Amino acid sequence: MAVTETSAPVLIVGGGPVGLTARALLARWGVPALLVERHAELSPFPRSRLVNVRSMEIYRRLGLADRITARAFAPEYGRVRFRDTLHGRDFATAAMAGVRAPVPESPVTGVVTSQDRLEPHLLGAADAPVRFGAELVGLTEEPDGVVALLDGRGQGAASRVRARYVLAADGANSTVRQLLGIGTTGPGALGGFTTVVFDADLGRWCARQPAGVYFTAHGSFAPLYPEGGWAWFGPTPEDAAHADWSGIVTRALGPDAGVRAEVVRVQHWVMNAFVADRFRHGRTLLAGDAAHAVPIIGGLGMNAGLADVHNLCWKLAGVLHGWAGPGLLETYGTERLPVARATLRQAVANARLLGRVQSRRREQLGSGAADSDAVETPWSERYFAQLGLVLGVTYRSTAVLPDPDTATETDTGTDDPTNPRPGTGRGDTGAPAAGTRTYGAADPEAGTGTYGAAAGTGTDYVPTAEPGRRMPHLWLAPGRSTLDTCGEWFTLLTPDPAGWTRHPGAPWPLRVERLPGEHARRWGLGPRGALLVRPDGHIGARWPERPAAAAGLRHALAAITGTRAARP
Repeated sequence: MAVTETSAPVLIVGGGPVGLTARALLARWGVPALLVERHAELSPFPRSRLVNVRSMEIYRRLGLADRITARAFAPEYGRVRFRDTLHGRDFATAAMAGVRAPVPESPVTGVVTSQDRLEPHLLGAADAPVRFGAELVGLTEEPDGVVALLDGRGQGAASRVRARYVLAADGANSTVRQLLGIGTTGPGALGGFTTVVFDADLGRWCARQPAGVYFTAHGSFAPLYPEGGWAWFGPTPEDAAHADWSGIVTRALGPDAGVRAEVVRVQHWVMNAFVADRFRHGRTLLAGDAAHAVPIIGGLGMNAGLADVHNLCWKLAGVLHGWAGPGLLETYGTERLPVARATLRQAVANARLLGRVQSRRREQLGSGAADSDAVETPWSERYFAQLGLVLGVTYRSTAVLPDPDTATETDTGTDDPTNPRPGTGRGDTGAPAAGTRTYGAADPEAGTGTYGAAAGTGTDYVPTAEPGRRMPHLWLAPGRSTLDTCGEWFTLLTPDPAGWTRHPGAPWPLRVERLPGEHARRWGLGPRGALLVRPDGHIGARWPERPAAAAGLRHALAAITGTRAARP
């Protein structure tokens, strides 16, 4: 049988939210990409539930935020509730920071929505080709590219794709990662779980006390769409093939519910917890669950994958368009691997904490002590869309130039998010950082039962213009944020645009934007200072005052992108 052959600068493997977002980002950069997905269509299963505030910032830049929000749940669903059964009353509750209500540090609000509602928006965000029903079965790296062998999955159509780079977003059981022999580190499989999609008239409960997730002693419930539909998920029983799923879900609804669940479909899955040992192998780069599979509790997994490709795609574009050196791609793992490790630790802590709360409640129910409400629930907003981890990440790599007073510091890097010492090389080192802002104390629903969101608990995040950090959000004009100045270019934000020398013929895409003086002072900049912001919105360099050397900006861009500075 003849094998057809095609080519593309970038081959994206995997058609979930991470692969589809990468396709849209590369299209914005003018980089042709081919996406292949082994399934015959987009996922019909709800799966991921939370699009956090940072991901919505990415989708705002892609022009998708309003459309995603329009089909998502209302903000009051940005909450979790703990109950004995779904029909019971809350014994604890917590708001999702940045979802339940806006936060002043972002121009957008996160949303609760189902993955099958999100993916069509992402598919329509670019015209790049997509091949469904094409499974990658082989990879061969050549000096100037990668050759991928695709199987038509029973359709008899094998094909070969030659690509300059491969972006693997093919899930926790990544074929690409296995073919490359990349190992993983972490707890591994945390257990088998089952999701049951069902129909039942539960509107009267969620309308009165809405939530994105209801955690009960007998599994968890989630409303699927604003117009209806529900899902239950919990540990898979031993004899799953003969389980009475309708009965299991109905019992979890509660003996007084007066409702029987009508099962629509059932899916078994494994909750994984690991991080790949490296994110790059030659010309192949891992992203999303292929790079880090984290427990679903807290909504961190998919969003971490979206941040992966937001970090990676501008670097791929720079290398392919010629204004960045190949070494820039090494900073992808340098910057994202520590974030993945910190995310894994947080998500595992979330899952274990939830398990303890549910187990403790089941014990009380069995002993008849449940009415005492003596459940200790050390749960707070910091476990949901944790802003210190979502907005407070600090990248340390050669794609970030430290301030002059810290330029002599050296370190091997760390993955402790509370200890952001800079790494210095191009490699899988570096660290995210967290600040110290608290949220949640004024939540009118906090304090139910034994739970209380007292001052001092909540989400940690302090905006700062330190190099490596996400540029802080401030309003430049009605409806226009500092984050809106970023795009398919580097951005120089300065109170003195005329004072910064531009270099005709320089290869880097660059825009200069005026920064109001009050914002500049807030960020520690003088009247002639500037911030150089990377296309992913992270600060690449900072000058409190204009550098004495006229070539300062040119040399900074050359250093960040790993190229030689253009001659003046």
